[in-house]
Order: sequence, then C-alpha cells, then structure tokens
Amino acid sequence: MTARVAAIDLGTNTVRLLVAEVTPHAAGWRTVLAEQRVTRLGEGFRTTGELGDAAAARTAAAVIDYVARARSAGATRVAIAATSAVRDASNGRVFVRDLEQATGIGVRIISGEEEACLTLAGIVAGLGRLPGVVVAFDIGGGSTEYILARDGALVTAVSLRLGVVPLAERFPLPNAVEPSRYTELRAAVQAQLVRELPPTLATRLDMLVGTAGTVTTLAALDLGLAEYDPARVQGHVLTRVAIERQRRRLNALDVAGRAALPCLEPGRADLIVGGVAIVEATLDQLGIEQLTVSDWSLREGLVAELAARQV
Repeated sequence: MTARVAAIDLGTNTVRLLVAEVTPHAAGWRTVLAEQRVTRLGEGFRTTGELGDAAAARTAAAVIDYVARARSAGATRVAIAATSAVRDASNGRVFVRDLEQATGIGVRIISGEEEACLTLAGIVAGLGRLPGVVVAFDIGGGSTEYILARDGALVTAVSLRLGVVPLAERFPLPNAVEPSRYTELRAAVQAQLVRELPPTLATRLDMLVGTAGTVTTLAALDLGLAEYDPARVQGHVLTRVAIERQRRRLNALDVAGRAALPCLEPGRADLIVGGVAIVEATLDQLGIEQLTVSDWSLREGLVAELAARQV
C-alpha cells in the first residue's frame, strides 16, 4: 500500500521540502512536491555564535508553512532535519524547541557525520550505486561535507566549517569581482582544505560528485537553462573549463546582475562566488578535472530513510 512521506532539510541557508509517494518493497518513490526557499538562518552566526531573531523567525515561518503543505499533500510522516547552524548555535536547541511546539513535529539535529551519510544516501538514490572510489561533496550554508565511498558504501566522511554564508560575510562582493579579490578568497578556501581534509581523501578517484545549490546552479548555467530543470541537471558533468567559464561570467557582474541570471534563485546572488571558490579549490585539492552533478542530496536521503521504514 502506498503512503506519502515528507522530508524538510532545515539548512543554514536554505529550507528544502520534498513530499514523496512510497510503496513498500518498491525501489525509489514518486515525487509529489519539491520546493526550497532561501531563508539564511545562519546569517551573522559565525560572528555572534547564535541564531539571529529575524533569521530564526523567517526560517521558522518557512518550516511551519512547509509542514502545513506536506500535510495538505497527504504526508502521514514528516521528518525535519536541522544542520550546521542549528547544531552549532548557542541558542539552537531553543530554536528547535520553539519550532517543535509550533509544528507538533520533532526536529532532529543531525551531526556532520549523519549529514554526510544522509547526503550519500540521497546521491545514491538519484545517481545509482556509484561504482569504484567516489568522493562526494555538499556545499552548504554553514558547512561543507566531504564523503569518501567505495562501490556506493560509506568509507569515511568529514564536515568542515566551510560554508557560503560565512564566506560571503568575510568576503563581501557586492560589485564585479576584481581578480585579486577572488584570488584572496580562493586562497583562503584552499588553505582550509589543505589543513582540514583528511589524507584518506587524497586518493585516486573514479568520480567526484558535487551537490547542493552552488553546484546545481553552475550546472543550470552551463546547460543554458532558462528555467531550472532537475532532470537535466541530474548527472550533468561539469568540467574545470566549464566551471572557469561560469566563474568569469559571474565575477564580471555585480550582485544585481548575478541575481538577474536565469536559475539563480533569490538569496543566492551574493553567495555563489564563494561557492565557486569551494568548487575550484576542491578540484585542485583532489587533483581531478571534472565533477558529476547530483540534484539529490540530504533531503532525498531523508526520504530514502523514511521509505525504508515503510517496508
């Protein structure tokens, strides 16, 4: 018997909803509703150590709305997972307590390792088993997860405090980006990867997989999409040359110009350049020339977990 379940990924930058219809013992699921909204929960967090009132209010409003929409769509189970900003903020548990009271649903604060595992589950659900040695990376608002897998099974994972929101606050780029300024940004990212990426990731890779907003936006721009199409983005291969081309395009624009580009969702225009720096530094650090794009990540990993429990 089919059932509808919902997952809400409560991220540092974006809240993402997925309602899916699952059938016991069947592979995959049917997407009923998929949406996301940039609320920037982690705005100012790395400076203050706590979630700001305005950021918490707009994020809570988005989650409350998504819970209502999930229930209206027929979801009988709703899972909410909170990531980097909530787990690290001094008032994160207070935010969760208030959100649980408002929605009537428990909010799971996941560790960086859990986030990596769920992200890998979502990627595998979308792209398949991923044979050989694969590194997947998920660029988030407050952290970036790096996951090493062998034949689709997790080997190791690390969560770095390297996210596009604090990067944008540290390196504000409201105007067209001067080459020297981008070099400074890129060097800061590269230095953190050199310090913090475990040596086990510096191995011969069969594939690099990238997921989340920066990578999927680069794919949409590379494909020349007028409107975001997840089916075309899923599995798209981004070469280093293609990424450099889009970086030059983005860096030539001010924030308003970036925001006017197709497929660049509201709230991402001041974050995308820092995200590109993470992508390019990752290619350099892992010594690889291209990546495969996954439109599926943590949100889909949560649905896969819920679907498994329906069996």
